[in-house]
Amino acid sequence: MATIQWFPGHMSKARRQVQENLKYVDFVIELVDARLPISSRNPMLDQIIGDKPRIIALNKADLADSNSVAQWIEYFEEQGFVTLAINSKEEYTAKRLTVAAKRLMAEKVAHDKERGIANTTLRTMIIGIPNAGKSTLMNRLAGKKVAVTGNRPGVTKGQQWIRTNKELELLDTPGILWPKFEDQLVGLKLALTGAIKDDLLPMDEVTIFGLKYFITHYPTLTLKRYRITEEDLELSTPELIMALTQRFGFRDDYDRFYAMFVKDVRDGKLGSFCLDLIKEQQK
Repeated sequence: MATIQWFPGHMSKARRQVQENLKYVDFVIELVDARLPISSRNPMLDQIIGDKPRIIALNKADLADSNSVAQWIEYFEEQGFVTLAINSKEEYTAKRLTVAAKRLMAEKVAHDKERGIANTTLRTMIIGIPNAGKSTLMNRLAGKKVAVTGNRPGVTKGQQWIRTNKELELLDTPGILWPKFEDQLVGLKLALTGAIKDDLLPMDEVTIFGLKYFITHYPTLTLKRYRITEEDLELSTPELIMALTQRFGFRDDYDRFYAMFVKDVRDGKLGSFCLDLIKEQQK
């Protein structure tokens, strides 16, 4: 698979905006997809934000394998990050993030109280790759629709300050992807979950990766949904896809099967899942 360049002009501008505005915020919320907590992190982020205090929020936790999510929370907490799993569509998310922010910034809150400031307003910036759910989270924190949302990458275009309550104020920033992927597997994972546009990666490769992964790690619903038999499992993944395309009446229209499979994954038809395994990170 060829190395893909990710809108270098737009992404470079977004990176500069983040760096220029860091001085205005007390801490950063790093928003990642709970279904791929490592692959959806921007590897340049440590360099971009330096030692600025950070909360790692594993969003879309309702779609993720709960056992894996618990392991990832422990993993990030051991690295010293305040970490929590969230569903940005749930009402209680705002309170949980506010509590986490106070925990992270306890020293500042205590210092303000000593100076006679009873209610500290903490300023933060939410950083995440496109389609991590940032706009939905901002709307949830603000208690109203303040950001454009959509189930596709690249919806957020500009920047704005958003007052959520007396305790939090948000600076919106565009989603940031890194300029190119060195690891083809990361690209496949992001494509499968919809973090990058479908026309940027060959969907046959995305489907081959995804089907093999789900059969290996989440076989129960996968085998049932596609009526996969023991005999089918002796086929290579491309051969299996050819057989399933015929089985679903798509004739030789493999694109229809690719589209169906990817939609099934994204819609949760194959159950909750995690594409990043903790044991791989611990090697």
